Amino acid sequence: MADPRPRTTDVGITMRHETRESERRAPIVPADAARLVAHGITVTVEHSPQRVFPIGDYLDAGCVAADAGSWRAAPAAEFVVGLKELPDEPPALRHRHVFFGHAYKGQRDARALLRRFTAGAGALLDLEYLTDADGRRLAAFGYWAGYVGAALAVLRHRGRLDPPLRPRPKEDLDRVLRETSSGARPRVLVIGALGRCGRGARDALAVAGIEPTCWDVAETRSLDHAALLDHDILVNAVLVTAPTPPFVTLASLRSGPRRLSLIVDVTCDVTSRNNVLPVYDDITDWREPVRALTDVGDPLGVIAIDNLPSLLPGEASTAFSAELTPHLLTLGEPGQPWQRCLRVFREACEANGLETENVHV
Repeated sequence: MADPRPRTTDVGITMRHETRESERRAPIVPADAARLVAHGITVTVEHSPQRVFPIGDYLDAGCVAADAGSWRAAPAAEFVVGLKELPDEPPALRHRHVFFGHAYKGQRDARALLRRFTAGAGALLDLEYLTDADGRRLAAFGYWAGYVGAALAVLRHRGRLDPPLRPRPKEDLDRVLRETSSGARPRVLVIGALGRCGRGARDALAVAGIEPTCWDVAETRSLDHAALLDHDILVNAVLVTAPTPPFVTLASLRSGPRRLSLIVDVTCDVTSRNNVLPVYDDITDWREPVRALTDVGDPLGVIAIDNLPSLLPGEASTAFSAELTPHLLTLGEPGQPWQRCLRVFREACEANGLETENVHV
């Protein structure tokens, strides 16, 4: 089917509808879409019933509206921008997709996703690997993931976590955290405390009146497992890029008395070879945010929601879009960050025995 949408420049971006019902974020907010349009980029926005920003705001910014899923019929040169997983169809992907693919660390179904790209001569420009020359991520939701993860941990500890979870403005979440701050203060350990994610966790805990124990690279180089287990809550905010000795194992949980009763795994590398918390085997979700671990002695819950920032969709989207937009402006140019994304994609395909043909940025 031919794509009926007008094109006024050589660069076109389609922001796709997110098929996950609980995903309310947008990688591009209306104000930044207007910047792209002013730069001469054609921006098409698919209708989405759950996106936090209404389609009318994008039309006011000069974007073109399209039906959900219409990216499939867009010209092959189109850049398709999203956040979470793609739908299962089509089996061959011919576009250049910008989103969090979670396919480079040995995750479940990673090879199947990469095979779809090589089958259609498309490319995955994974947002996790949009980095500067020193490997620092250029656009990330880490701060808000840490903020929400720590907030949920506090609410759970204080008996105020009532599923199913629903998005809310930050001021509402902060009000509940402050309302409960006079209660018992749990001992909280944040690992990865100096990064974006850890900073978000620390800020949420400060609102709740909690001063956490903060560990980072120095403290995890030779991990004190007894000290870790002597906390009520563990918030894992570490972005691990290579196999690392685990922080917690089933054996360590079973080895003796412990205070730890809740783990919040903000990074959710559960199916990755880099998983530092190999004590659970699947993520949790908004309907059932906490999963109880069995066969570990005293009760232990795990929160492992892989789209935590979507519980604060407006704030999280605005911050992320502000970081991403300057790089979207260079999509049609041979810029280094996108070339690095492409190189990592090709390396991942080769590692999986897949060949890439005619792929370029």
